[in-house]
Formats: sequence, structure tokens, C-alpha cells
Amino acid sequence: MKSKALLTALLFAAIAPGAAWANPAAKGDPARAQKLVNDVCGACHAADGNSTNPTYPSLAGQSAEYLAKQLTEFRSGARKNAIMAPNAAKLTDTEILDLAAHYGAQQPKPRMAKDAELVVEGQKIYKGGNAGSGVPACASCHGPAGAGIPTLFPRLAGQHAKYVHSQLKNFRSGDRANDGGKMMQVIARKMTDQEMKAVAEYISGLR
Repeated sequence: MKSKALLTALLFAAIAPGAAWANPAAKGDPARAQKLVNDVCGACHAADGNSTNPTYPSLAGQSAEYLAKQLTEFRSGARKNAIMAPNAAKLTDTEILDLAAHYGAQQPKPRMAKDAELVVEGQKIYKGGNAGSGVPACASCHGPAGAGIPTLFPRLAGQHAKYVHSQLKNFRSGDRANDGGKMMQVIARKMTDQEMKAVAEYISGLR
């Protein structure tokens, strides 16, 4: 319990002072985001945030705070991605908040996991972790139903297995390093490829 409280404190401490997404009073307007959604974002993430391409994450129902944080960090370079970097570089703070509000307000569409054996294995890790290797239960931060905690931990339920797997690998390699206290990097380095695939498959069917 103490370790989780410490990790949470470290993540809050990593929030940049004055960051628009971290200001509770800063609220985006979904209506203002519509042109950007139609002209740019919808091509990969779909207008309603339910991406049909497993390479691109579904954004529907993700917390607006988390989405704004990611867009801000794509823009600053704190999070690397060849596609997102040039798109985010053009966004103002207001546009970031508006896009986050739009996608956060969309209704996520449930998905079905495809591999039953992987689901069984992934469920064990998601709910109970792996005590032998020190992998904690994913549910302890992302919630038993994958709803997440705004700003700190993203919603995972129904996310594409391919995308989740790719992000776990990026955390392990250090290619993704915008996780505050580096908690996900530490966890991912303890996971086997099989565990990553299993967890990702289980998450894809969560609802």
C-alpha cells in the first residue's frame, strides 16, 4: 500500500507546473474540435474514437486529462512517435483540450478477445500479477474493469491488443519514457513476451 502511494506521489510530482491538461479549471470544448477531428485525427482514430486499425489506439472514453497529457507530450517530444509528433506540433493548448474533451466524451464500442487461451493467461496477470518475477497486478492501477484513473493511469478496456502489446514493448525498450515515475518501464522489463501478449489479449476484451 505504501509503495503504491509513493508511486502515485512521484507521478503527481512529475506533472509540469502550469500544464494546461493538469489545470482542473481548463476545460475543452468538443464542438470546437470537430474540424480537427474531421480533417486530421479521424483518419487514424475515427471520428468517434473507435479506431478500426489495431495499429492506432481507440480514444473513445479515455479520460480527457490523460488524452491532453499525451498530446502535450507528443508536441514537446517527451513521447516519441513519427506520426503523432508532426500533428501534435501544430496544436495549441486550446486545441489539445478541445480534442481531449471530444474523444473523452465518445462512447467506446466493446470488443471481443480472439484467443481464449491467451485470455486465461492474461487474466491471471492482469488481476494477480506474477509474484515470482515481481510483476504487479495491472488491475491495481488500471482498475479491475480497465477504467483507469484520470491523469495518472489510462483506461485500457477494449483497447486493441496489437496497440497494447506495442506500448508494453516500447516501455521495456525505453522508446516510451513519458510515464512519470518510470513505473511502466520497470514493470515492462520484468514481463516476458508471452505475458505481454496475454495481457494485451485479455485487455482487448475487457468492458
